[in-house]
Amino acid sequence: MDENAVPSAGPLAGFTVGVTAARRADELIALLRRRGASVVHAPALRIVPLADDSELLAATKELIDCAPDVVVATTAIGFRGWIEAADGWGIGEDLLARLRGAELLARGPKVKGAIRAAGLVERWSPDSESLAEVLDRLLADGVAGRRVALQLHGEPLPGFVEALREGGADVVVVPVYRWMPPEDLAPLDRLLDATVAGTLDAVCFTSAPAAASLLSRAEVRGLGSALVSALRGEVLAACVGPVTALPLQGAGVDTVHPERFRLGPLVQLLCQELPGRARVLPVAGHRLEIRGHAVLVDDALRPVPPAGMALLRALARRPGWVVARADLLRRLPGAGRDEHAVETAMARLRGSLGTPQLIQTVVKRGYRLALDAGAEGKYADA
Repeated sequence: MDENAVPSAGPLAGFTVGVTAARRADELIALLRRRGASVVHAPALRIVPLADDSELLAATKELIDCAPDVVVATTAIGFRGWIEAADGWGIGEDLLARLRGAELLARGPKVKGAIRAAGLVERWSPDSESLAEVLDRLLADGVAGRRVALQLHGEPLPGFVEALREGGADVVVVPVYRWMPPEDLAPLDRLLDATVAGTLDAVCFTSAPAAASLLSRAEVRGLGSALVSALRGEVLAACVGPVTALPLQGAGVDTVHPERFRLGPLVQLLCQELPGRARVLPVAGHRLEIRGHAVLVDDALRPVPPAGMALLRALARRPGWVVARADLLRRLPGAGRDEHAVETAMARLRGSLGTPQLIQTVVKRGYRLALDAGAEGKYADA
């Protein structure tokens, strides 16, 4: 048995995924790694501690002084945090008394759980877990003259608030937690550089503010266009839901998101999308699948260094065709003008693949992938 071969560890083995989440990042990272992915984590945001947030205190006192008719709870962590912060300020019972007298709407099952844990009962919750459906319900019931409290979920909801106000509602926004840029920008810059360089296969976004933060940081560093180009090209932008995707779509980036807006379905979506993007070739009687930083040779995962991967991708662009050493040299990062660097990198690539006959040397011309007989026509225009 080849000592250098690594059994495939899962559907994401050989891929590198960027994670921008601050909240529940450990859970997302564990799910990705369990399926074989390498992960680059860089929180794009930080959360302002609840007890230090004067805006939340002011909004809470306003609702205690003038009771709301309707309260819309959007996140479980936000609702729990609101109650805990009110307790810390000594006004928790007053807040609960106001909430008991209001019509409580919960965006989804986790929010319902938080409401009931506080000794309250929700009036209604949409099956879709969509705030758009909550808004439709409110407008259908009529909001004119009603006082509506809206617990924000990390960012303002101007369309939601404006629609309620146009319907005649008195809207009080409750900023349970607020997003701020991370105190240490170095990890975010490393993730940004890796995205632009194309060394990531996907970047995951779990909140719209995180997506906006990455775009904003790229603009500050003069990399805005490069980031958008990368996300439009080889780097997949995967969002937990359509609201999260809005800043990216506004920048012209196509995104993917699961039907259920949860971390598990997001990871399952990556398990489908990334292998579906991998190049699969029949070479020298073997199945060659080229992933982000590794290659599957039949069922064995073979890690490949960046220089070797650059050569392999160049050969795979026109499998079976000879690629000249000079052309391969241009693909090697920092190789200069010495074609001997191609020979050295090629030898290491063959060693990494563990099957030297996958790549043929064509004397005085260059190298080519040993595409199986009869496959030339299928890949001629690849």
